[in-house]
This record gives sequence, structure tokens and C-alpha cells, in this order.
Amino acid sequence: MSARYDLIVMGTSTGGLHALTRLLSALPANFPLPIAIVQHRSRDSDERLAMLLSGASLIPVMEAEDKEPLRGPGVYLSPPDYHLLIEADWMALSTEEPVGYSRPSIDVLFESAAYSHGSGVIGVLLTGANQDGTRGLQRIKEHGGYVIIQNPDSAESAFMPKHAVKNLHPDRVLNLEQIPNELLARASDARSA
Repeated sequence: MSARYDLIVMGTSTGGLHALTRLLSALPANFPLPIAIVQHRSRDSDERLAMLLSGASLIPVMEAEDKEPLRGPGVYLSPPDYHLLIEADWMALSTEEPVGYSRPSIDVLFESAAYSHGSGVIGVLLTGANQDGTRGLQRIKEHGGYVIIQNPDSAESAFMPKHAVKNLHPDRVLNLEQIPNELLARASDARSA
């Protein structure tokens, strides 16, 4: 029996705009799973990231709002200087202390998704220059979720995915251009299960 997935969580840092643009542009408008994303950015960033990604994506892209329902198709970005958490059927924003010098923190997003959705989570870690995301991917694995890490050789900044690959047993390590097809395959599993 195929796995049944509820949502996708993605994390990225240095090089993330380029990676997210390429990845989201390859997904169809009717992609069924909601996608929640943490992209490290400065606290005084404006809404330009959502606008840039909206221009590349067929799926609606917006900054997440506190207590907003999590629905697909939809891409939800963590606002600058807020942690993004996944609850049962909605998202929460938090101004708790930075984790690993980051707010938003990829680990916070991934861990909250693992705790609230268990084996229904697909975690995707992309390019980046620090260790954020590894601990959160570990929680996703521990709860039965599916873990995809960008091949460090295809990452603009290899440190983050390389650290995760070294410390975890991901389900897949894929070049950036391979990730959309993997997500489409997993999403169709969700519909046929």
C-alpha cells in the first residue's frame, strides 16, 4: 500500500531563491499537497520573495498567516522574523527565540510538521550555508515521514545538504531538477492510497 502524504515542508538558505524558483516552476497548478517553506532571510525583508516566487509558480504563493488553514494547492512562506509551525490543520507563527541563529528556523518547521502529521510529511532540504534542517529532518524520519535532500553537488551552497546527508539516512538525494518529479510521484501516492 502506498504512503498517504498530507503536506510538504521545505527549507533553504543561501541560494534558495534560485532553487525554489526552479522547483516550484516545475510543479503543476493542481499540485494537491500544501507546501510550507522556510527560506532564511533578514528580518527587514519585504514581500518581494512571495512576489518573485509567484511569478515563477503556477501554484498560488503567499506568506503564511497565523492560524491560517493549511490547504493545497498552495505554497506558504514563513514571514521574515517569524518561526512557522504546522499544527493539525493550520499554521502558527511564533516570535520565540531564534534557533541556531535563525528565525524563521527550518528545524522548527520540520519538527512541528513531524509532531503534528507524522508519516504524512515529506521533508525537503535544499541549498544553504548552515546546519539548520538536519535535526528537523531526523524528526520527520523518526515519525515515519519521507525525506528528500538536494544533492550537495547540485546546490548553490552545498554545506546545508551535505551536513544533512552525512548525518541522516534520507529516502532520496536528488539533483534539484529531479525533485519536482519525485514530489509529483509522492503526491500521486497520496491520492491513490
